[in-house]
Amino acid sequence: MPRYALKIEYDGQPFNGWQRQAEGQPTVQAAIEAALARLDPGPHTIAAAGRTDAGVHATGQVAHCDLSRPWDPFRLLGAINAHLRPAPVSVVACAEVPEAFHARFSAMERRYLFRLVSRRAPVTHDRGLVWQIGHDLDLSAMQAGAQHLLGPHDFTTFRSSMCQAASPLKTLDEAKIEEIAYPEGREYRFHFRARSFLHNQVRSMVGTLERVGAGAWPPGRIAEAMAARDRAACGPVCPPQGLYLTGVGYPADPFAR
Repeated sequence: MPRYALKIEYDGQPFNGWQRQAEGQPTVQAAIEAALARLDPGPHTIAAAGRTDAGVHATGQVAHCDLSRPWDPFRLLGAINAHLRPAPVSVVACAEVPEAFHARFSAMERRYLFRLVSRRAPVTHDRGLVWQIGHDLDLSAMQAGAQHLLGPHDFTTFRSSMCQAASPLKTLDEAKIEEIAYPEGREYRFHFRARSFLHNQVRSMVGTLERVGAGAWPPGRIAEAMAARDRAACGPVCPPQGLYLTGVGYPADPFAR
């Protein structure tokens, strides 16, 4: 059976996350599998690089599927998108890949973005796409705090109690924060890169860094929280709507032409 890699973007607001759930629960996986079933009759199970939670978005999710007959990737992309309408999900790239390719297990890194907006007036165009707060943040303090997250650590403090990962040991390769000024307020963008992440790790780190930016925590307290290896030492877990899975890295880019 030919195997295809799909690069997918979606607005997570109407979905209960990526992973297929009980019948009647809208998920991104279920929407794509239903579209595939209309092209290639029969049950389909697709695998993704990361299982995003309810309300989380993606601009660079990667999944793979197996079909019963060969398709031209360009035509397959268009056909899947036609059957996804009007759901806010789109396949933006498609490529045939070797049978050994696995969207999850072949991945070498995942990249996430978190968008936080500071302004008094409620956001309109970005409603559901950012976390909005009403107070200013100290960018330099957050950048200093983020340095304590880099490298190999036991991330138990920043791990959900429901996390199913075998180990809390992860290596964070990038933790970059940028500030964008608008006339109405400011946006802070948190960029994280690692081979893999624990459940709620990014949202826990951002929620903790927000406390640093607000002046409630000194930057060094993040190192203390990490060393505690205790979920109670973590700052508040921020809401999901500002989080985006922006990319997945592989030994060879399956979509390179």
